[in-house]
Amino acid sequence: MTLIHLRRLEAEAIHVIREVVATFSNPVVLYSIGKDSSVLLHLAMKAFYPAKPPFPFLHVDTKWKFREMIEFRDRMPRELGFDLLVHVNQDGVDQGMGPFTHGSNVHTHVMKTMGLRQALEKYGFTAALAGARRDEEKSRAKERIFSIRSLQHGWDPTRQRPEMWKTYNTRVGQGETMRIFPLSNWTEFDIWQYILREEIPIVSLYFAARRPVVKRDGMLIMVDDERMPIQPDEKVLEQQVRFRTLGCYPLTGAVESEAATVPDILREMLTVRTSERQSRLIDTDEVGAMEKKKREGYF
Repeated sequence: MTLIHLRRLEAEAIHVIREVVATFSNPVVLYSIGKDSSVLLHLAMKAFYPAKPPFPFLHVDTKWKFREMIEFRDRMPRELGFDLLVHVNQDGVDQGMGPFTHGSNVHTHVMKTMGLRQALEKYGFTAALAGARRDEEKSRAKERIFSIRSLQHGWDPTRQRPEMWKTYNTRVGQGETMRIFPLSNWTEFDIWQYILREEIPIVSLYFAARRPVVKRDGMLIMVDDERMPIQPDEKVLEQQVRFRTLGCYPLTGAVESEAATVPDILREMLTVRTSERQSRLIDTDEVGAMEKKKREGYF
């Protein structure tokens, strides 16, 4: 049953990816380096095998990702041979933008949302595939697989198009673009089962290890470099932790865990009753945070 379920999800995702290539003149894949992006990369490689994917991958670098993520990002194109574009919002860098100095909301808007909008316009991309799933967070739960964006890259939830019988409306108006989410119907558990079955490489931060962390605002924040200020009442502790989701390191909480392999993670998940996004500060930094960010052009 599980293998049939995964085969159906895989077939749907590959069909969506091929539909994008057949329909849009200049598509791109948004590559965040996380586990969902790794699965999407794997599916894109499968969709056009033995040829390489006929589109580039784009990483919007906020300059605050975990160091292991950046090392992994730079290694994968060399091993797999796909085209990777890296874009940084230089205006934000020049302003000294960062989560510690400007807060999570402003930092995310400038370095991620504005950075993504800059990159899409710079390269003239007409469609952007991304690895978001409906089970991650409530605003993502109501988004279609093919999700239209305005001239300003904004998302309007009231303009959702029906996708009955898996037929997709790919029409866009002048200046509009499309975001496409081939993993919409996958769950976090599906992702880990597929990673196990396909032996997909992922960043080692997903596996439990002893790491330096500080307890802050109810979260375990890993001290990944010297830029993280330690408050007088805080103490850096070595704890056995892993990450269920990855983003900018000051905004991403670790979880205490002993799961050091993919089978361990699958066993651990059988007891989990919370979304992995609960460890992402950007989802909770204001009421309706993610939907607001998506309306502004995020992801």
